Amino acid sequence: MAGPGEPPEGTPEGVPGGGEDEYRSVVFDESFVRAARLQEFSAQERLDDHLPAVRSRPRARGRGGRQVLILAVLVALAFATAVYMGVRHPYQQPSTRAAEPLRVTVIPLAPRGTVPGGTPADLFAHSRAAAYRTGAEGVTLPPVRATRSFPESQVMAALEAAKEYVVRSALYPDVLTGGDVRSVRVLLDPGQLDQFDRSMEHPADDGHHAATGWLLRFDSAKVALADPGVRVRGTLAVTETGPDRLEVTGDHTLVYAVRAADGGEGGGRASLFTVRRELRLRFDRADLRDHHLEVVHSNVQAGPLACAADSAGRLRPLLAGQSAKGDGPAGTDPYDPGRATASLCGVLAPGALPSPNS
Repeated sequence: MAGPGEPPEGTPEGVPGGGEDEYRSVVFDESFVRAARLQEFSAQERLDDHLPAVRSRPRARGRGGRQVLILAVLVALAFATAVYMGVRHPYQQPSTRAAEPLRVTVIPLAPRGTVPGGTPADLFAHSRAAAYRTGAEGVTLPPVRATRSFPESQVMAALEAAKEYVVRSALYPDVLTGGDVRSVRVLLDPGQLDQFDRSMEHPADDGHHAATGWLLRFDSAKVALADPGVRVRGTLAVTETGPDRLEVTGDHTLVYAVRAADGGEGGGRASLFTVRRELRLRFDRADLRDHHLEVVHSNVQAGPLACAADSAGRLRPLLAGQSAKGDGPAGTDPYDPGRATASLCGVLAPGALPSPNS
């Protein structure tokens, strides 16, 4: 058995034996080194000799476990924040309601006598539209106030979109003369685009597909604008009809100076054509975000028009010197299930026509 000062496996070979060798106590073989225990003194332990002289090293896997735990907590917090913002942010809620189809009523107003003519300035001056504003200035906004579910900024956005629709659909020269209608189409809710396109391509007096319910336009082959300045007066009003819905109602009277397109009929004189237009426009939160709207109902009364004229596709006013000649509305066949509504016609009051001095 090895002595107290000898290595575990005895005296190494090649080293002189005996206790006289002064280097014997500091010479160790390989097996002794392998069997040695590594110990590390801490700074405090070097100062305090009464404390244990060895400090255990922390395990690496413990530190890695804490890092994994912290990372998992951060990921969970990020996911919870994303879910919370998705629920709370009003603009991120998709609309689950389908767009309602437009319902249209177009009523021609027939004059009792001959349509008066003259210059646009003279006609306007001697009509009830003399004090009306011209163009978009006549489409005024009401005072804006927040509703229960919509802040003032969203109420203003709905009113501004409604005014833009009125202006584009009833005052733009290109639209009025039967030209490009894309300026109106881009304002519509995507759910109404198919109905709008069908109304433009195949207008019908069926209560849903009259082009003149979406916008006002004349038969450019027969009628032209005698004055680009349309006289306008009316109101817009906004109402909250649900926690996710605003409705804007518009009621406007628009007065146009028109003449024959070829300048022949009517002797080149102008006449006035008046439209009373009532609109009900709807906005959900997606519409407000995307600057869209739904046209829910359109009621149009226009004259002077002949009762028998087809006003679903284009308006064909009676011009200066013309009269309705006692015509009435087209007959209604109750046995025809394909016709949804009966033709309506009214009488244009004499006071609605200008009375210029002779």
